[in-house]
Amino acid sequence: MINTRPIAIAVVACIGLAWAVNQGVCAEPKVIRIVALGDSLTAGEGVPSRDAFPVKLESALRARGQPVQVANAGVSGDTAARGLARLDQSVPDDTDAVIVELGANDMLKGFDPGVTRAALTTILRKLEVRRIAVLLCGVRTQPSGGDEYKDAFAAMFRDLAAEHNVLFYPAFDDAFVDDARLKLSDGLHPTAAGIEAVVMRILPTVEALIDRADRRER
Repeated sequence: MINTRPIAIAVVACIGLAWAVNQGVCAEPKVIRIVALGDSLTAGEGVPSRDAFPVKLESALRARGQPVQVANAGVSGDTAARGLARLDQSVPDDTDAVIVELGANDMLKGFDPGVTRAALTTILRKLEVRRIAVLLCGVRTQPSGGDEYKDAFAAMFRDLAAEHNVLFYPAFDDAFVDDARLKLSDGLHPTAAGIEAVVMRILPTVEALIDRADRRER
């Protein structure tokens, strides 16, 4: 008499394995690829590369169990228009989400907020077409523009986020701009500790960005 028990066990095991695969039990979690598109605040001006915002952000997110990769697409000195010019090169096809941090240099150069708005609008539209989740960051940096000028930029960032239904972080530099201990000697850029402060403050919003990117994949 043939012992059919081993065959039956093998069949059950195969069925169980197939169910597990179909349910994604054995699959590795999808890595969410984020690009930090910005200027020197993103690039890590004046600090070692290991202390740059994208590196510190990825580390903090992974410590919280988020399977992410954060690419540094920050270029010191970039305006919003220059960020737009390199958008396709800086944001590869497999990107799930983008943190847009541009506008500080526009303010420092005294640009009309409308000029910055036009460039950022095109960036947001291009990313929307590509179905990439976006977090738009405002900025407070403006040593000589005055309150009216600062308020015009703040309103511009806020209105763009609402108009394009993207996540919004009102001021990327808010965590360090008022604390000399967290700034380099130029008074504009954060130290490594300042970058840590930015990461801790922006973390919940970036996690919301990851959730939005993940839902777009389904």
